[in-house]
Amino acid sequence: MTNTTKRRFTDEFKREAVALWETSGRKQTDIARELGIMPTMLRRWQRGIGGSVVKPAAQPPTLIMASPADQASEIARLRRELDRTRMERDILKKAVGIFAEMPR
Repeated sequence: MTNTTKRRFTDEFKREAVALWETSGRKQTDIARELGIMPTMLRRWQRGIGGSVVKPAAQPPTLIMASPADQASEIARLRRELDRTRMERDILKKAVGIFAEMPR
């Protein structure tokens, strides 16, 4: 068994996470994944704050300055995506080389 400690989040983090979800127009699961939390936590925090999800068409997206933790998680996600894309590109290059050399 592993020892895990319960993570505690500040009220400010909770408010910013809910605000990001409400104003970005993105899926709850995407926001939760980027923040490293479960989607149910976002819903619970939203109910506790008394907010409601705003439809993207009802309110234009606003520019929100992301916290350093948000920026770091976004950078990590983009690096993983870039690594995967590079790997796929390399596989396709090899496949093109194999098919280009096929005997006639």
